[in-house]
Amino acid sequence: MAAAARWCAALLLCAGPGLLTLAQAAPQAVAHAAHAAAHPKPQASQPSHPAAPKASPAAHLAEPCKQWVPRLPGLSAAQCSALKLQPSGTRSVQARELWMGDVGARNAPVKVLVLGAIHGDELSASTVALQWMGLAQDNGADALWRFVPMLNPDGVMAQPARRVNAHGVDLNRNFPTPGWAQEAPRYWAQRTRKDPRRWPGNKPLSEPESRFVHDQMTAFTPDLIVSIHAPYGVLDFDGPTDPPRRLGRLMLDPVGVFPGSLGYYGGMHKGVPVVTIELPNAQRAPLLAETRQMWLDLHRWMGEHLPAKTASAAQPARAP
Repeated sequence: MAAAARWCAALLLCAGPGLLTLAQAAPQAVAHAAHAAAHPKPQASQPSHPAAPKASPAAHLAEPCKQWVPRLPGLSAAQCSALKLQPSGTRSVQARELWMGDVGARNAPVKVLVLGAIHGDELSASTVALQWMGLAQDNGADALWRFVPMLNPDGVMAQPARRVNAHGVDLNRNFPTPGWAQEAPRYWAQRTRKDPRRWPGNKPLSEPESRFVHDQMTAFTPDLIVSIHAPYGVLDFDGPTDPPRRLGRLMLDPVGVFPGSLGYYGGMHKGVPVVTIELPNAQRAPLLAETRQMWLDLHRWMGEHLPAKTASAAQPARAP
């Protein structure tokens, strides 16, 4: 009962103005590391992409908010700079840091990995991940949250923003699902008609960004993965438990299973529930009230459906 009371109190606080009252001071980025290893050239039947421009060394040394605030919709400098982002030590194809942040107690009964912008042209996904990180700093003590708000920084920072990474790979088709070597190329060729925006790559985990997620699943061992996308305006789910029926205005509407996708790999192959949020607009962030309501609804579902070890920690109150 005491654990349940703490969970309820956290959710009631979450409905208050805490979104904009975040912990202070963001760390400076670490020194520029060596560029990633060269990627194998696509075969003739695979899409050909112009060489992506290299990120400038000055950009590598700047804290992420200086790059992100002008690029991401609905994100203020005050909100971003107050978050406790840390360099992960992993860099993108163009040597941009993959920033992350942990919020919550190390011994919390639940571990949640939140990913934003696995597709670089879904800018609102990064904004919501960062706003959720602010909510977690105020009200997320009942879980250990790991936020990676911009998994595909090269795609986000491209002009214009690109779904794929700097190697032209759709990172959400690059995970080692069963039969990938046969199914992923076949699906790309037959079902997408070799759409360059959905090329799965030469082999699974060929990209530093997808390898980073795979490594996080192994080392962090999340009980739940939340992947934020846009712009279909629905809620998707893959995993061994009952799905959430809604988060905020987003209603459950499964979008299917795709070779190499994170939902297929994590939820169906590895047995880790994967909640996929499809925001309604890739270029415009939801209102803060809607972002907060999705957060409340996720907490409620976590308390009811995550594994038995979390059951005593989660009896959330209804949102006001």
